[in-house]
Amino acid sequence: MRRSPAPELSDSITRNRIENTSVAGFPIPHTDSANTMVDLNAQLLVNPHSSFLFRMKGDSMEGIGIYEGDTIVVDRSIDPQHNHIVLGVADREYMVRRLYKRGRTVRLIPENEKYRPLELTEGRELQIWGVVTASIRKLI
Repeated sequence: MRRSPAPELSDSITRNRIENTSVAGFPIPHTDSANTMVDLNAQLLVNPHSSFLFRMKGDSMEGIGIYEGDTIVVDRSIDPQHNHIVLGVADREYMVRRLYKRGRTVRLIPENEKYRPLELTEGRELQIWGVVTASIRKLI
């Protein structure tokens, strides 16, 4: 299992903060927080200088709410551990899966019963590009 180089996210993204004063109504900006900016990088990135975005393709992770077309945030500085969701390349194919790592056994586990786990046997190479820390979905 080895790591591969990946691009860096460097631009800061900020938006005005709006706080909701009612449970089911239109958010009304408070006068004291209307000019407060929310840094989306700070909200979404664990380590901004080692994170990048990747567009999800396929339905293998639908069981945990990551769908085709979602943008995932991948952090290269986090050491991939057992049960982390990772972006990897196995058999020249990009895949997002849950990492199973116990002793000498390494598997990539999908979160969709339509797919079988991929066991890394001798001679099969896996490159971990990073750990998935967030998923972003456009609603419209």
